[in-house]
Amino acid sequence: MKKKYNWPVTILLILGLVTVLFPLYITVVIAFKQPSEMGNSLASILSLPKSWSFSNFAKAMKVTDFWHSLLNSVLITGVTVILSVLLHSMAGYAIGRMKKRHKWFNRAYFYIVSGMFVPFAILMMPLVKETADLHIANIVGVIVCYLVFFMPINVMLYSGYLTNIPEALEEAAKVDGGTTWSTYWTIIFPIMKPMHATVAILTALSTWNDVMTPLVIMSGAGANTLPLAQLTFQTQFGTNYNLAFASYLLALLPMLIFYVFAQKQILNGVVNGAVK
Repeated sequence: MKKKYNWPVTILLILGLVTVLFPLYITVVIAFKQPSEMGNSLASILSLPKSWSFSNFAKAMKVTDFWHSLLNSVLITGVTVILSVLLHSMAGYAIGRMKKRHKWFNRAYFYIVSGMFVPFAILMMPLVKETADLHIANIVGVIVCYLVFFMPINVMLYSGYLTNIPEALEEAAKVDGGTTWSTYWTIIFPIMKPMHATVAILTALSTWNDVMTPLVIMSGAGANTLPLAQLTFQTQFGTNYNLAFASYLLALLPMLIFYVFAQKQILNGVVNGAVK
């Protein structure tokens, strides 16, 4: 029997693939081209470089102070991910287990989740004022802000994932003399490994690619993250696209490597974390 294909879906998938790959192709091609090869026509932009050179990457690393910016991005992203997994998982566990028994926890859950609907534009000016008054208008302030920003979605995912974990495990541990604290860290926390991976990936991607929060909080602090360093190539008179696109690829690589190694868990975590 001949296999039947769902052509409308297949065509949509192909279009989606082209939509993703085309900008990536443009980025790679321009990053390896010399400025003299750039023209105003579409053909010159889409054409392959005459000679593949890494000189643009070396210049981009020098202009953006790449290693210092990379260290700041890794520090902010790493600390945010670790604290998010630890703090938000505990909050999600407490709320997830208690919201059906006590109205206060149910109200706290909806209050926290409602933070997902607050636009960042409304928070910018208060954040600048508060971080300045608290003397944390630096990397520390950025990390604190991220922990607050990602708390709604992470708590929702963790509390939803708990519906797949039977409470009988905790009851058995309690019979054996375990406390709530020891039960959580020895039984519940390891079981939630797929959700930890999901939260880590989503938090890391959002933190790594964010420009506005470091721009608003750390302005004047003399510290740049990789996304913030990309603004170096945009001047009043134009943009050096060759160096800019080379820098974009350099900023993309660390997170791409992280995603490749951690993506196996993300689908399982998102599906099981859906609120039933």
